[in-house]
Amino acid sequence: MNKLEYEYYLEMIDICKEFPGVKALNSASIKVRKGTVHALMGENGAGKSTLMKILGGIVQQDSGVILINGKEIKISSPNDSINLGISMIHQELTSINEMTVAENIFIGREPSYRNIWVSEKDLYKKTQELLDKMNIKLDPRKKMKNLSTAQKQLVEIAKAISFDSSIIIMDEPTSAITERETEQLYITINNLKHKGVAIIYISHKLNEIFKIADEVTVMRDGEFIGRKLISDLTEQDIVTMMVGRELKNLFPKIEVEIKEEIFKVKNFTCRGKFENISFYLKKGEILGLFGLMGAGRSELVECIFGLVKYDTGEIYIRGKRRKIKRPSDALRLGISFIPEDRKLTGLVLVLPVKDNIIASSLDKFKGVFFMKHKKINCVSEEYRKKLSIKTPSINTLVQSLSGGNQQKVLLAKSLLVEPDILIMDEPTRGIDVGAKSEIHALMGKLVSEGKSIIMISSELPEILGMSDRILIMHEGKLKGEVNRSEANQEVIMRYATGITDFTTAIKS
Repeated sequence: MNKLEYEYYLEMIDICKEFPGVKALNSASIKVRKGTVHALMGENGAGKSTLMKILGGIVQQDSGVILINGKEIKISSPNDSINLGISMIHQELTSINEMTVAENIFIGREPSYRNIWVSEKDLYKKTQELLDKMNIKLDPRKKMKNLSTAQKQLVEIAKAISFDSSIIIMDEPTSAITERETEQLYITINNLKHKGVAIIYISHKLNEIFKIADEVTVMRDGEFIGRKLISDLTEQDIVTMMVGRELKNLFPKIEVEIKEEIFKVKNFTCRGKFENISFYLKKGEILGLFGLMGAGRSELVECIFGLVKYDTGEIYIRGKRRKIKRPSDALRLGISFIPEDRKLTGLVLVLPVKDNIIASSLDKFKGVFFMKHKKINCVSEEYRKKLSIKTPSINTLVQSLSGGNQQKVLLAKSLLVEPDILIMDEPTRGIDVGAKSEIHALMGKLVSEGKSIIMISSELPEILGMSDRILIMHEGKLKGEVNRSEANQEVIMRYATGITDFTTAIKS
Protein backbone atom coordinates (compact mmCIF):
# COMPACT_ATOMS: atom_id res chain seq x y z
CA MET A 1 0.00 0.00 0.00
CA ASN A 2 1.22 3.51 -0.83
CA LYS A 3 2.21 5.17 2.44
CA LEU A 4 -0.01 8.16 1.54
CA GLU A 5 -3.04 5.90 1.14
CA TYR A 6 -5.14 4.60 3.99
CA GLU A 7 -6.72 1.14 4.18
CA TYR A 8 -10.16 2.67 3.59
CA TYR A 9 -10.49 5.35 0.92
CA LEU A 10 -13.87 6.46 2.30
CA GLU A 11 -14.99 6.38 5.93
CA MET A 12 -18.29 7.62 7.33
CA ILE A 13 -18.16 7.27 11.10
CA ASP A 14 -20.95 7.66 13.70
CA ILE A 15 -23.26 9.57 11.33
CA CYS A 16 -26.48 10.76 12.97
CA LYS A 17 -29.45 12.42 11.30
CA GLU A 18 -32.85 13.28 12.70
CA PHE A 19 -35.88 14.52 10.80
CA PRO A 20 -38.99 15.85 12.60
CA GLY A 21 -40.29 12.88 14.59
CA VAL A 22 -37.92 10.38 12.93
CA LYS A 23 -34.36 9.37 13.86
CA ALA A 24 -33.16 8.31 10.42
CA LEU A 25 -29.54 7.54 11.35
CA ASN A 26 -28.07 6.65 14.71
CA SER A 27 -24.26 6.25 14.69
CA ALA A 28 -24.31 4.79 11.19
CA SER A 29 -20.95 3.89 9.64
CA ILE A 30 -19.46 2.56 6.42
CA LYS A 31 -15.85 2.03 5.33
CA VAL A 32 -14.99 1.47 1.66
CA ARG A 33 -11.71 0.46 0.00
CA LYS A 34 -10.47 1.69 -3.37
CA GLY A 35 -11.12 -0.56 -6.36
CA THR A 36 -13.88 -2.53 -4.66
CA VAL A 37 -17.64 -2.89 -4.81
CA HIS A 38 -19.07 -2.37 -1.33
CA ALA A 39 -22.71 -3.45 -0.97
CA LEU A 40 -24.86 -1.41 1.40
CA MET A 41 -27.76 -3.59 2.53
CA GLY A 42 -30.82 -3.12 4.70
CA GLU A 43 -34.60 -3.08 4.61
CA ASN A 44 -36.44 -0.02 3.32
CA GLY A 45 -36.28 2.53 6.10
CA ALA A 46 -32.94 1.18 7.34
CA GLY A 47 -31.25 4.50 6.47
CA LYS A 48 -29.19 3.46 3.42
CA SER A 49 -30.42 6.20 1.09
CA THR A 50 -30.21 8.85 3.82
CA LEU A 51 -26.58 7.91 4.51
CA MET A 52 -25.78 8.13 0.80
CA LYS A 53 -27.66 11.43 0.41
CA ILE A 54 -25.36 12.82 3.10
CA LEU A 55 -22.36 11.63 1.10
CA GLY A 56 -23.94 13.14 -2.03
CA GLY A 57 -24.47 16.51 -0.34
CA ILE A 58 -28.26 16.36 -0.63
CA VAL A 59 -28.74 16.07 3.15
CA GLN A 60 -26.42 17.30 5.92
CA GLN A 61 -25.64 15.10 8.92
CA ASP A 62 -26.32 16.30 12.47
CA SER A 63 -23.10 14.73 13.75
CA GLY A 64 -20.35 12.31 12.77
CA VAL A 65 -17.33 12.58 10.47
CA ILE A 66 -16.55 11.78 6.84
CA LEU A 67 -13.00 10.95 5.78
CA ILE A 68 -11.55 10.58 2.28
CA ASN A 69 -8.11 8.99 2.23
CA GLY A 70 -7.76 9.73 5.93
CA LYS A 71 -8.63 13.43 5.67
CA GLU A 72 -11.82 14.80 7.24
CA ILE A 73 -14.00 16.58 4.70
CA LYS A 74 -17.19 18.64 4.81
CA ILE A 75 -19.99 18.16 2.28
CA SER A 76 -22.57 20.94 2.28
CA SER A 77 -24.01 20.61 -1.22
CA PRO A 78 -24.13 18.29 -4.25
CA ASN A 79 -21.45 20.47 -5.87
CA ASP A 80 -19.13 19.81 -2.91
CA SER A 81 -19.68 16.10 -3.40
CA ILE A 82 -19.00 16.22 -7.16
CA ASN A 83 -15.86 18.32 -6.60
CA LEU A 84 -14.63 15.68 -4.16
CA GLY A 85 -14.98 13.03 -6.86
CA ILE A 86 -18.30 11.53 -5.72
CA SER A 87 -21.18 10.83 -8.12
CA MET A 88 -24.49 9.10 -7.53
CA ILE A 89 -27.04 7.06 -9.46
CA HIS A 90 -30.27 7.91 -7.66
CA GLN A 91 -32.98 5.35 -6.94
CA GLU A 92 -35.59 7.89 -8.03
CA LEU A 93 -35.14 9.05 -11.62
CA THR A 94 -34.08 12.71 -11.87
CA SER A 95 -34.26 13.24 -15.62
CA ILE A 96 -35.62 16.40 -17.27
CA ASN A 97 -38.17 15.06 -19.72
CA GLU A 98 -38.15 17.92 -22.23
CA MET A 99 -34.37 17.67 -22.71
CA THR A 100 -32.44 15.15 -24.79
CA VAL A 101 -30.40 12.21 -23.56
CA ALA A 102 -27.16 14.15 -24.18
CA GLU A 103 -28.43 17.29 -22.43
CA ASN A 104 -29.46 15.27 -19.38
CA ILE A 105 -26.11 13.49 -19.11
CA PHE A 106 -23.95 16.62 -19.45
CA ILE A 107 -26.25 19.28 -18.00
CA GLY A 108 -24.10 22.12 -16.68
CA ARG A 109 -20.99 20.52 -18.24
CA GLU A 110 -21.79 20.88 -21.93
CA PRO A 111 -18.83 21.22 -24.33
CA SER A 112 -18.68 24.87 -25.41
CA TYR A 113 -17.11 26.94 -28.13
CA ARG A 114 -14.74 29.50 -26.54
CA ASN A 115 -16.86 29.26 -23.37
CA ILE A 116 -19.55 31.27 -25.14
CA TRP A 117 -22.09 28.80 -26.54
CA VAL A 118 -22.72 25.08 -26.40
CA SER A 119 -21.19 23.01 -29.18
CA GLU A 120 -24.03 20.64 -30.01
CA LYS A 121 -21.81 18.68 -32.36
CA ASP A 122 -19.29 17.98 -29.57
CA LEU A 123 -22.08 17.34 -27.04
CA TYR A 124 -23.71 14.60 -29.12
CA LYS A 125 -20.38 13.15 -30.17
CA LYS A 126 -19.20 12.94 -26.55
CA THR A 127 -22.49 11.36 -25.49
CA GLN A 128 -22.41 8.80 -28.30
CA GLU A 129 -18.86 7.81 -27.32
CA LEU A 130 -19.98 7.31 -23.70
CA LEU A 131 -23.05 5.26 -24.69
CA ASP A 132 -21.00 3.13 -27.10
CA LYS A 133 -18.42 2.49 -24.39
CA MET A 134 -21.20 1.26 -22.09
CA ASN A 135 -22.94 -0.63 -24.93
CA ILE A 136 -26.14 1.37 -24.42
CA LYS A 137 -28.25 1.50 -27.60
CA LEU A 138 -29.83 4.96 -27.37
CA ASP A 139 -30.03 8.01 -29.64
CA PRO A 140 -28.33 10.96 -27.82
CA ARG A 141 -30.77 13.35 -29.54
CA LYS A 142 -33.90 11.60 -28.31
CA LYS A 143 -35.96 13.44 -25.68
CA MET A 144 -36.23 11.80 -22.27
CA LYS A 145 -40.04 11.96 -22.34
CA ASN A 146 -39.99 9.46 -25.21
CA LEU A 147 -37.92 6.88 -23.30
CA SER A 148 -39.18 3.97 -21.20
CA THR A 149 -38.45 3.78 -17.48
CA ALA A 150 -35.68 1.28 -18.18
CA GLN A 151 -34.05 3.53 -20.77
CA LYS A 152 -34.19 6.49 -18.39
CA GLN A 153 -32.43 4.33 -15.80
CA LEU A 154 -29.64 3.61 -18.29
CA VAL A 155 -29.23 7.35 -18.89
CA GLU A 156 -28.90 7.90 -15.12
CA ILE A 157 -26.16 5.27 -14.98
CA ALA A 158 -24.31 6.85 -17.92
CA LYS A 159 -24.59 10.30 -16.31
CA ALA A 160 -23.02 9.13 -13.04
CA ILE A 161 -20.16 7.39 -14.84
CA SER A 162 -19.53 10.45 -17.06
CA PHE A 163 -18.10 12.38 -14.08
CA ASP A 164 -15.01 10.09 -13.93
CA SER A 165 -15.45 10.03 -10.14
CA SER A 166 -13.30 8.16 -7.62
CA ILE A 167 -16.43 7.13 -5.66
CA ILE A 168 -19.68 6.13 -7.38
CA ILE A 169 -22.86 5.48 -5.40
CA MET A 170 -25.27 3.16 -7.21
CA ASP A 171 -28.68 3.18 -5.53
CA GLU A 172 -30.79 0.37 -7.05
CA PRO A 173 -29.21 0.81 -10.52
CA THR A 174 -30.82 -2.34 -11.98
CA SER A 175 -34.33 -1.90 -10.56
CA ALA A 176 -35.79 -1.07 -13.99
CA ILE A 177 -33.42 -2.67 -16.49
CA THR A 178 -33.31 -6.13 -18.05
CA GLU A 179 -30.93 -8.97 -17.26
CA ARG A 180 -29.03 -8.34 -20.50
CA GLU A 181 -28.47 -4.68 -19.58
CA THR A 182 -27.60 -5.69 -16.03
CA GLU A 183 -24.84 -7.96 -17.32
CA GLN A 184 -23.46 -5.05 -19.34
CA LEU A 185 -23.51 -2.90 -16.20
CA TYR A 186 -21.49 -5.58 -14.39
CA ILE A 187 -18.83 -5.33 -17.12
CA THR A 188 -18.75 -1.54 -16.66
CA ILE A 189 -18.46 -1.95 -12.88
CA ASN A 190 -15.59 -4.40 -13.30
CA ASN A 191 -13.76 -1.92 -15.55
CA LEU A 192 -14.26 0.84 -12.97
CA LYS A 193 -12.87 -1.41 -10.24
CA HIS A 194 -9.71 -2.00 -12.26
CA LYS A 195 -9.28 1.78 -12.49
CA GLY A 196 -9.38 2.01 -8.68
CA VAL A 197 -12.89 3.44 -8.40
CA ALA A 198 -14.72 2.70 -5.15
CA ILE A 199 -18.35 1.69 -5.75
CA ILE A 200 -21.07 1.71 -3.09
CA TYR A 201 -23.83 -0.55 -4.39
CA ILE A 202 -27.34 -0.56 -2.94
CA SER A 203 -29.62 -3.36 -4.12
CA HIS A 204 -32.34 -5.62 -2.77
CA LYS A 205 -31.41 -8.33 -5.26
CA LEU A 206 -29.26 -10.74 -3.28
CA ASN A 207 -28.06 -12.60 -6.37
CA GLU A 208 -26.53 -9.33 -7.62
CA ILE A 209 -24.66 -8.76 -4.39
CA PHE A 210 -23.02 -12.18 -4.54
CA LYS A 211 -22.06 -11.63 -8.19
CA ILE A 212 -20.28 -8.30 -7.89
CA ALA A 213 -19.67 -7.25 -4.26
CA ASP A 214 -16.39 -7.60 -2.38
CA GLU A 215 -17.66 -6.45 1.03
CA VAL A 216 -21.05 -5.83 2.62
CA THR A 217 -22.23 -3.35 5.23
CA VAL A 218 -25.66 -4.08 6.72
CA MET A 219 -27.88 -1.44 8.35
CA ARG A 220 -31.07 -1.81 10.36
CA ASP A 221 -33.27 0.94 11.81
CA GLY A 222 -30.68 3.59 11.00
CA GLU A 223 -27.85 1.79 12.73
CA PHE A 224 -24.72 -0.07 11.65
CA ILE A 225 -25.21 -3.83 12.14
CA GLY A 226 -22.05 -5.29 10.61
CA ARG A 227 -19.43 -5.27 7.86
CA LYS A 228 -18.11 -8.50 6.35
CA LEU A 229 -16.42 -9.92 3.28
CA ILE A 230 -18.98 -11.34 0.85
CA SER A 231 -17.01 -14.59 0.82
CA ASP A 232 -17.81 -15.06 4.52
CA LEU A 233 -21.58 -14.77 4.05
CA THR A 234 -24.55 -16.68 2.68
CA GLU A 235 -27.77 -15.12 1.39
CA GLN A 236 -29.55 -16.22 4.56
CA ASP A 237 -26.85 -14.57 6.70
CA ILE A 238 -27.49 -11.22 4.99
CA VAL A 239 -31.26 -11.55 5.25
CA THR A 240 -31.04 -12.37 8.96
CA MET A 241 -28.74 -9.38 9.57
CA MET A 242 -31.11 -7.12 7.63
CA VAL A 243 -34.39 -8.08 9.22
CA GLY A 244 -33.22 -9.29 12.62
CA ARG A 245 -35.06 -12.55 12.11
CA GLU A 246 -34.89 -15.55 9.82
CA LEU A 247 -37.01 -15.45 6.66
CA LYS A 248 -37.28 -19.08 5.61
CA ASN A 249 -39.49 -18.59 2.59
CA LEU A 250 -39.08 -15.52 0.38
CA PHE A 251 -41.80 -16.80 -1.96
CA PRO A 252 -44.60 -18.08 0.31
CA LYS A 253 -46.65 -19.65 -2.47
CA ILE A 254 -50.02 -20.85 -1.21
CA GLU A 255 -51.60 -23.73 -3.12
CA VAL A 256 -55.07 -22.53 -4.10
CA GLU A 257 -57.80 -24.30 -6.05
CA ILE A 258 -57.86 -22.66 -9.47
CA LYS A 259 -61.41 -22.47 -10.76
CA GLU A 260 -63.26 -21.24 -13.83
CA GLU A 261 -61.99 -18.76 -16.43
CA ILE A 262 -62.77 -15.23 -15.27
CA PHE A 263 -61.02 -13.05 -17.84
CA LYS A 264 -59.91 -13.34 -21.46
CA VAL A 265 -58.13 -11.16 -23.99
CA LYS A 266 -58.50 -12.06 -27.68
CA ASN A 267 -56.43 -10.83 -30.65
CA PHE A 268 -55.24 -7.74 -28.79
CA THR A 269 -53.12 -5.30 -30.85
CA CYS A 270 -51.62 -1.86 -30.25
CA ARG A 271 -49.55 -0.97 -33.30
CA GLY A 272 -45.88 -0.43 -32.54
CA LYS A 273 -46.26 -1.94 -29.05
CA PHE A 274 -47.69 -5.49 -29.35
CA GLU A 275 -49.78 -7.52 -31.74
CA ASN A 276 -52.32 -10.34 -31.77
CA ILE A 277 -52.10 -11.19 -28.05
CA SER A 278 -54.59 -13.72 -26.68
CA PHE A 279 -54.65 -15.22 -23.18
CA TYR A 280 -56.98 -16.13 -20.32
CA LEU A 281 -56.98 -15.86 -16.52
CA LYS A 282 -58.72 -18.17 -14.08
CA LYS A 283 -60.23 -17.46 -10.67
CA GLY A 284 -57.65 -17.94 -7.90
CA GLU A 285 -54.73 -17.90 -10.35
CA ILE A 286 -51.51 -15.87 -10.32
CA LEU A 287 -50.60 -15.45 -13.97
CA GLY A 288 -46.98 -14.35 -14.45
CA LEU A 289 -46.08 -12.14 -17.42
CA PHE A 290 -42.38 -12.02 -18.33
CA GLY A 291 -40.31 -10.42 -21.07
CA LEU A 292 -37.18 -8.38 -21.65
CA MET A 293 -37.20 -4.62 -22.18
CA GLY A 294 -39.29 -3.70 -25.22
CA ALA A 295 -41.32 -6.91 -25.05
CA GLY A 296 -44.55 -4.92 -24.60
CA ARG A 297 -45.63 -6.29 -21.20
CA SER A 298 -46.46 -2.97 -19.51
CA GLU A 299 -48.03 -1.57 -22.68
CA LEU A 300 -50.31 -4.62 -22.85
CA VAL A 301 -51.70 -4.24 -19.33
CA GLU A 302 -51.98 -0.45 -19.72
CA CYS A 303 -54.25 -1.05 -22.72
CA ILE A 304 -56.27 -3.63 -20.81
CA PHE A 305 -56.81 -1.15 -17.98
CA GLY A 306 -57.78 1.69 -20.33
CA LEU A 307 -54.72 3.89 -19.79
CA VAL A 308 -53.69 3.55 -23.45
CA LYS A 309 -55.95 3.12 -26.46
CA TYR A 310 -55.54 -0.18 -28.31
CA ASP A 311 -56.23 -0.71 -32.02
CA THR A 312 -58.00 -4.06 -32.20
CA GLY A 313 -58.99 -6.86 -29.87
CA GLU A 314 -61.66 -8.09 -27.49
CA ILE A 315 -61.94 -8.31 -23.71
CA TYR A 316 -64.21 -10.85 -22.00
CA ILE A 317 -65.06 -10.86 -18.28
CA ARG A 318 -66.95 -13.94 -17.05
CA GLY A 319 -67.73 -14.83 -20.66
CA LYS A 320 -69.25 -11.45 -21.57
CA ARG A 321 -67.55 -9.10 -24.01
CA ARG A 322 -66.73 -5.76 -22.37
CA LYS A 323 -65.47 -2.39 -23.59
CA ILE A 324 -62.74 -0.69 -21.57
CA LYS A 325 -61.94 2.78 -22.88
CA ARG A 326 -60.68 4.38 -19.67
CA PRO A 327 -59.53 3.29 -16.17
CA SER A 328 -62.95 4.09 -14.68
CA ASP A 329 -64.46 1.42 -16.96
CA ALA A 330 -61.92 -1.14 -15.71
CA LEU A 331 -62.51 -0.26 -12.06
CA ARG A 332 -66.28 -0.53 -12.55
CA LEU A 333 -65.80 -4.00 -14.08
CA GLY A 334 -63.72 -5.20 -11.11
CA ILE A 335 -60.19 -4.70 -12.47
CA SER A 336 -57.59 -2.81 -10.45
CA PHE A 337 -54.06 -1.87 -11.48
CA ILE A 338 -50.80 -1.30 -9.62
CA PRO A 339 -48.48 0.51 -12.06
CA GLU A 340 -44.75 -0.06 -12.50
CA ASP A 341 -43.72 3.40 -11.25
CA ARG A 342 -45.54 3.90 -7.96
CA LYS A 343 -44.19 7.43 -7.49
CA LEU A 344 -44.90 8.73 -10.99
CA THR A 345 -48.25 7.16 -11.80
CA GLY A 346 -49.43 5.32 -8.67
CA LEU A 347 -49.29 7.69 -5.72
CA VAL A 348 -49.56 11.40 -4.97
CA LEU A 349 -46.48 11.79 -2.79
CA VAL A 350 -47.41 15.17 -1.29
CA LEU A 351 -50.75 13.87 0.02
CA PRO A 352 -51.31 11.88 3.24
CA VAL A 353 -51.55 8.09 3.40
CA LYS A 354 -55.34 8.19 3.84
CA ASP A 355 -55.93 10.39 0.78
CA ASN A 356 -53.89 8.02 -1.38
CA ILE A 357 -55.74 4.95 -0.08
CA ILE A 358 -59.18 6.34 -1.00
CA ALA A 359 -58.12 8.01 -4.29
CA SER A 360 -59.77 5.39 -6.55
CA SER A 361 -62.85 4.95 -4.34
CA LEU A 362 -64.05 8.50 -3.69
CA ASP A 363 -67.71 7.65 -4.39
CA LYS A 364 -67.73 5.44 -1.28
CA PHE A 365 -67.01 8.45 0.92
CA LYS A 366 -69.23 11.16 -0.55
CA GLY A 367 -71.86 12.67 1.71
CA VAL A 368 -74.72 14.96 0.69
CA PHE A 369 -72.51 18.05 0.86
CA PHE A 370 -69.12 16.94 2.25
CA MET A 371 -66.82 13.94 2.30
CA LYS A 372 -67.36 11.46 5.17
CA HIS A 373 -64.07 12.12 6.97
CA LYS A 374 -64.83 9.83 9.89
CA LYS A 375 -65.42 6.93 7.49
CA ILE A 376 -62.25 7.83 5.54
CA ASN A 377 -60.19 7.70 8.75
CA CYS A 378 -61.80 4.44 9.85
CA VAL A 379 -61.27 2.64 6.52
CA SER A 380 -57.72 3.98 6.11
CA GLU A 381 -56.80 2.82 9.60
CA GLU A 382 -58.30 -0.60 8.83
CA TYR A 383 -56.07 -0.98 5.73
CA ARG A 384 -53.04 0.36 7.59
CA LYS A 385 -53.43 -2.49 10.09
CA LYS A 386 -54.46 -5.12 7.54
CA LEU A 387 -51.41 -4.50 5.33
CA SER A 388 -49.02 -3.64 8.20
CA ILE A 389 -48.19 -0.23 6.72
CA LYS A 390 -45.47 1.29 8.89
CA THR A 391 -46.37 4.96 9.21
CA PRO A 392 -46.59 7.32 12.21
CA SER A 393 -50.20 7.99 11.22
CA ILE A 394 -52.62 7.87 8.29
CA ASN A 395 -52.10 11.65 8.06
CA THR A 396 -48.38 11.22 7.28
CA LEU A 397 -47.33 12.30 3.80
CA VAL A 398 -46.64 9.28 1.56
CA GLN A 399 -43.31 10.76 0.41
CA SER A 400 -41.87 10.24 3.91
CA LEU A 401 -42.54 6.46 3.88
CA SER A 402 -40.08 3.77 2.80
CA GLY A 403 -40.48 2.18 -0.63
CA GLY A 404 -42.02 -0.99 0.80
CA ASN A 405 -44.62 0.93 2.75
CA GLN A 406 -45.42 3.15 -0.24
CA GLN A 407 -46.06 -0.04 -2.18
CA LYS A 408 -48.43 -1.23 0.55
CA VAL A 409 -50.33 2.10 0.37
CA LEU A 410 -50.69 1.55 -3.38
CA LEU A 411 -51.91 -2.00 -2.75
CA ALA A 412 -54.45 -0.68 -0.21
CA LYS A 413 -55.68 1.84 -2.80
CA SER A 414 -56.14 -0.97 -5.33
CA LEU A 415 -57.87 -3.32 -2.89
CA LEU A 416 -60.32 -0.73 -1.59
CA VAL A 417 -62.12 -0.78 -4.95
CA GLU A 418 -62.82 -4.49 -4.19
CA PRO A 419 -61.52 -5.89 -7.49
CA ASP A 420 -61.89 -9.44 -8.71
CA ILE A 421 -58.81 -9.04 -10.93
CA LEU A 422 -55.64 -7.30 -9.77
CA ILE A 423 -52.95 -6.36 -12.32
CA MET A 424 -49.57 -5.85 -10.61
CA ASP A 425 -46.74 -4.38 -12.69
CA GLU A 426 -43.43 -4.99 -10.86
CA PRO A 427 -45.15 -5.33 -7.44
CA THR A 428 -41.89 -5.58 -5.46
CA ARG A 429 -39.59 -3.38 -7.52
CA GLY A 430 -37.10 -1.50 -5.32
CA ILE A 431 -38.30 -2.87 -1.98
CA ASP A 432 -36.39 -4.95 0.53
CA VAL A 433 -36.58 -8.69 1.12
CA GLY A 434 -38.73 -8.38 4.23
CA ALA A 435 -41.31 -6.19 2.48
CA LYS A 436 -41.16 -8.45 -0.59
CA SER A 437 -42.01 -11.46 1.51
CA GLU A 438 -44.97 -9.57 3.02
CA ILE A 439 -46.26 -8.51 -0.43
CA HIS A 440 -45.93 -12.09 -1.68
CA ALA A 441 -47.83 -13.38 1.35
CA LEU A 442 -50.59 -10.82 0.69
CA MET A 443 -50.82 -12.00 -2.91
CA GLY A 444 -51.27 -15.56 -1.68
CA LYS A 445 -54.00 -14.43 0.70
CA LEU A 446 -55.82 -12.55 -2.07
CA VAL A 447 -55.98 -15.53 -4.44
CA SER A 448 -57.04 -17.79 -1.56
CA GLU A 449 -59.99 -15.38 -1.14
CA GLY A 450 -60.95 -15.92 -4.78
CA LYS A 451 -59.24 -12.98 -6.47
CA SER A 452 -57.11 -13.39 -9.58
CA ILE A 453 -53.75 -11.71 -10.26
CA ILE A 454 -51.79 -10.82 -13.39
CA MET A 455 -48.23 -10.17 -12.23
CA ILE A 456 -45.53 -8.58 -14.39
CA SER A 457 -42.02 -9.00 -13.02
CA SER A 458 -38.49 -8.63 -14.37
CA GLU A 459 -37.18 -10.87 -11.60
CA LEU A 460 -37.14 -14.50 -12.66
CA PRO A 461 -37.05 -15.88 -9.08
CA GLU A 462 -40.28 -13.94 -8.38
CA ILE A 463 -41.93 -15.13 -11.60
CA LEU A 464 -40.95 -18.73 -10.87
CA GLY A 465 -41.73 -18.51 -7.16
CA MET A 466 -45.19 -16.93 -7.32
CA SER A 467 -46.81 -17.83 -10.68
CA ASP A 468 -49.21 -20.70 -11.36
CA ARG A 469 -48.72 -20.17 -15.08
CA ILE A 470 -46.27 -17.96 -17.00
CA LEU A 471 -46.71 -16.10 -20.30
CA ILE A 472 -43.53 -14.93 -22.04
CA MET A 473 -43.40 -12.03 -24.51
CA HIS A 474 -40.73 -11.06 -27.02
CA GLU A 475 -40.80 -7.91 -29.18
CA GLY A 476 -44.53 -7.39 -28.81
CA LYS A 477 -45.54 -11.00 -29.40
CA LEU A 478 -46.61 -13.78 -27.07
CA LYS A 479 -43.93 -16.44 -27.53
CA GLY A 480 -44.70 -19.05 -24.93
CA GLU A 481 -46.81 -20.32 -22.05
CA VAL A 482 -45.32 -22.47 -19.30
CA ASN A 483 -47.02 -24.13 -16.34
CA ARG A 484 -45.45 -23.81 -12.91
CA SER A 485 -44.42 -27.48 -12.86
CA GLU A 486 -42.36 -27.23 -16.07
CA ALA A 487 -40.95 -23.73 -15.67
CA ASN A 488 -37.28 -22.96 -15.13
CA GLN A 489 -35.02 -19.99 -15.85
CA GLU A 490 -33.48 -21.44 -19.00
CA VAL A 491 -36.81 -22.24 -20.67
CA ILE A 492 -38.24 -18.80 -19.87
CA MET A 493 -35.14 -16.92 -21.03
CA ARG A 494 -35.03 -18.83 -24.30
CA TYR A 495 -38.60 -17.75 -25.00
CA ALA A 496 -37.84 -14.19 -23.91
CA THR A 497 -34.98 -13.99 -26.40
CA GLY A 498 -37.08 -15.21 -29.33
CA ILE A 499 -37.32 -19.04 -29.30
CA THR A 500 -40.73 -20.01 -30.66
CA ASP A 501 -40.72 -23.82 -30.64
CA PHE A 502 -42.14 -24.75 -27.24
CA THR A 503 -41.29 -28.47 -27.62
CA THR A 504 -37.67 -27.70 -28.52
CA ALA A 505 -37.35 -25.35 -25.56
CA ILE A 506 -38.54 -27.98 -23.10
CA LYS A 507 -36.50 -30.87 -24.50
CA SER A 508 -33.18 -29.08 -25.02
